[in-house]
Amino acid sequence: MKNRGRFAGLLYAVASIFGVFGLLYVPSKLIVHGNAAATVRNIAAAETLFRSGIAANLIGQVLFVFVALVLYDLLKPISQRHAVAMLTLILVAAPIALLNELNAIAALTLVRGTEFLSMIDQSQREALAMLFLRLHGHGFDIAGIFWGLWLFPLGLLVYRSGFLPRILGVGLILNCFAYPINSFTALVLPQYEAMVSRWTSPLQFCELAFMLWLLIMGSRQQLAGGITQTSAAMS
Repeated sequence: MKNRGRFAGLLYAVASIFGVFGLLYVPSKLIVHGNAAATVRNIAAAETLFRSGIAANLIGQVLFVFVALVLYDLLKPISQRHAVAMLTLILVAAPIALLNELNAIAALTLVRGTEFLSMIDQSQREALAMLFLRLHGHGFDIAGIFWGLWLFPLGLLVYRSGFLPRILGVGLILNCFAYPINSFTALVLPQYEAMVSRWTSPLQFCELAFMLWLLIMGSRQQLAGGITQTSAAMS
């Protein structure tokens, strides 16, 4: 695809679809909070769906690395320093999220109750499976800190670009605070997690707006022209 903006938007959208499926849809169908036995029964009855969630999270994270690389290539003429910061933060988040899937795999192993687990009774396996699922959730809380932080240099680049709407840059900068706030609340003050999430969730539509703008408007001729003008102004 000739237009890097639209290509970035396409990758962004595909990665987001995998992310929504793995992070939101699958847990909503299988995990029963506070009930380990019911959760284990659900996973055992829908093992393929659970495995699909693991695969979706892995694919989504790999795709998102490529999103960051394309955006880096698109925006580095504006500020090499900010572009490197943006890319570095995603390259920190991705390994955390990828390795975090080991917690989901551990939970699945306990649910299946393979031979080497025969010495552990069912209730203990259920409790351990729920423990690994909670660790899985907290692993994404940690990755979420960096999912938020990368939006700050990205927002600055968008704001300064001259070929992307400044309002999108402002929105991304505001959105960068939503992820870390949610993450630290979940880790430090979990009793307020639901309330804080309700307050910060509207900010996350700014990232969605940026993704859709790239996907829909990225083919505009002004995109390439804006890069040329920005590069010329800086030289």
